[in-house]
Amino acid sequence: MRQFPQGSPQWLPKVQKFIETEPAAERQVRLERRDAVKKVFQRCWNSYRKHAWMSDEIMPISGGKRDVFGGWGATLVDSLDTLWIMDLKDEFKEAVEAASKIDFSKAPGDKVNVFETNIRYLGGFLAAYDLSGDRRLLRKATEVGEMLYVAFDTPNRMPMTRWDAVDASKNKPQEADESVLLAEIGTFALEFTRLSLLTKDPKWFDAAHRITELLHKQQDTTRFPGMWPVIVNARTTEFNLHNDFTIGAMADSWYEYLPKAHALVGGLLPQYREMYEKAMEAVIKRNVFRPMLPDNADVLVSGLVSVSRSGDDTVYSLKPEGQHLVCFAGGMLALGGKLVENQTHVSVGEKLMDGCIWTYSHMPVGIMPETFTMLPCPLTISPEKPECTFSETKWKNAIKKKHISKGFTSLPDTRYILRPEAIESVFILYRTTGRKDLPEKAWKMFEAIEKNTKTELANAALSDITRYDPENEDPEKTDSMESFWLGETLKYFYLMFSEPDLISLDEWVFNTEAHPLRRLVPDLKGLFD
Repeated sequence: MRQFPQGSPQWLPKVQKFIETEPAAERQVRLERRDAVKKVFQRCWNSYRKHAWMSDEIMPISGGKRDVFGGWGATLVDSLDTLWIMDLKDEFKEAVEAASKIDFSKAPGDKVNVFETNIRYLGGFLAAYDLSGDRRLLRKATEVGEMLYVAFDTPNRMPMTRWDAVDASKNKPQEADESVLLAEIGTFALEFTRLSLLTKDPKWFDAAHRITELLHKQQDTTRFPGMWPVIVNARTTEFNLHNDFTIGAMADSWYEYLPKAHALVGGLLPQYREMYEKAMEAVIKRNVFRPMLPDNADVLVSGLVSVSRSGDDTVYSLKPEGQHLVCFAGGMLALGGKLVENQTHVSVGEKLMDGCIWTYSHMPVGIMPETFTMLPCPLTISPEKPECTFSETKWKNAIKKKHISKGFTSLPDTRYILRPEAIESVFILYRTTGRKDLPEKAWKMFEAIEKNTKTELANAALSDITRYDPENEDPEKTDSMESFWLGETLKYFYLMFSEPDLISLDEWVFNTEAHPLRRLVPDLKGLFD
């Protein structure tokens, strides 16, 4: 059994850069915007409470409900810490009372998605407990942790990412899969470590750290040293065989957790910092590119790299596809750069965030699609600013179809599903750099999202942000509102316009579902006696 390391947490570098004295007029605008975000949350929460209470999601157009994450009330648990942060204490009290009665022994109709259950339910309960101190929430977190722990009951202790409770009850063989997404096997470090620290039971830390040890050991042995492939083999514990490498979908949260785990444990597990620094060196070298844009904007986007062999040479091929989901990377690099005192990381993170803001502002309704492709500049990022002047001819030769905004070459997926990653990075970059233009840019993002996704009941995903009626700019909506709209997106918008000491990044880290977990920090007792 791996034991959490002994000793006092280290003093880590400060992350937040507090804003200068705020003029009264600016403060008034900021608070009005904060309250506007809160009203949107309240409208959605009240509709969920009325039409889909204790179900996973409300259907924001029809008023129906659906269960897609175990049927245990994903929106309820995902929203607990948002209710506390927004000072909706009566609603929080009612929600905790309801959540404390969730029966996690009731097996869902489908297999348990271990990744989603971990980040939404376990993360949600842990954060709400860390904020409020309500012991009922820690008991529910422990219940979820016990359920998830069974997914690790395999011959090699690697988890089944889709766990079948019925099969397990019938004593059918329990084995990890041969083809597993990197994100789904790697994203346990924050939640499992925090649960072990709070319960003083090392078993969850042990389960997560076994995975960390294997990934750490194999980091330099992959076909793209420093990074891990999107697909890994959990049954044989070979995490270095496949060819595709990205910090985007299917791999994202593993990379995100490297600097965050370093912060969570106060630097007591140095392999997290080591893995983060090696991974980002590789990412910045080959995954990050500057797109050729009509206004010659100096921004960055992160794509996917495929590795192949040509004779004795290794060939790295970049697929210049951006994703809304990968917009988290700007915040990751800003946070990580601050923690390891690497200004290059902060600067790259800032340009990645700017790339997401640019994409928002150059879409027809001011909202980024799920995926898009761009034409990379001839030179990748380097210490010297690369020359990249927009070429109309090169762009026209690269586009897949006509009638596409300049700068984009294709839009493979034009949905917007109420994702939080762009505002997540804007929030983190604002807290870490204090850049004065970011509140206004965040507000424009919020206005565009609220205007185009609002329904009578709540807010709905969009099926195609490029197809809309120019008379009223109303893209077609789908009857879907994932729990992360209340658990992440609106939380980050609210914090964007709140005082900077509310969930300070020097005291908290957010899991990949935006649930804040309290960091270990040095004990201040006696230092100033």
